[in-house]
Amino acid sequence: ELRALTRRIYQLTRDVDREKNRRHASGRVRSHDAMIGNDIEVNIRHLGRRIKQLQAQAEAVIETDEELTARFERLTSVIGIAEVSATRILAELMFLPEDMKSNQWVAYVGLDPVPDESGKTIKARKISKKGNKYLRSALYMPALVAIQYSANVKAFYERLLSRGKAKMQAIVAVMRKLLVAIWGMFKNRQDFDQEKFYRIAA
Repeated sequence: ELRALTRRIYQLTRDVDREKNRRHASGRVRSHDAMIGNDIEVNIRHLGRRIKQLQAQAEAVIETDEELTARFERLTSVIGIAEVSATRILAELMFLPEDMKSNQWVAYVGLDPVPDESGKTIKARKISKKGNKYLRSALYMPALVAIQYSANVKAFYERLLSRGKAKMQAIVAVMRKLLVAIWGMFKNRQDFDQEKFYRIAA
């Protein structure tokens, strides 16, 4: 039930993004298309209300289960993960077997690095993207927020940039490291620890 709700939220959120793109395009056309722009605005607000309702239902489902509640609270201890992201992440992770290793989680989400092959040439490594797209999407914004507001995550990110990584490569590395951190948090029943994520040299 929780996963069905969060995947529907994902679908509606994508619809909002598409409508916002249409709104941007409609703002550059002739004035007689103002009614189209207005209809887009109405639909964006309507979708927003539906997303909020589904989010409330999802959180209500979490509250009915002790283990879901405990893991939800643990997820929200991560700098960058608030209620919406925690709900989406939790809904996907709870289906995974308890004996999976952290690297198996990474592969499941599709964040494992693989060679970027083009013809006979092997270029820089990229992520496989063969895994769970819902989890990849749910981890993206938390990674960006963590980079901005966690000194340790930011230090890890900037270290990667200093080593020549592209910005997106560094963001993906943060996503991967956050996922591994969550695996450890669930396994050891501990909240997020910035120092365990990345220790800043004295």
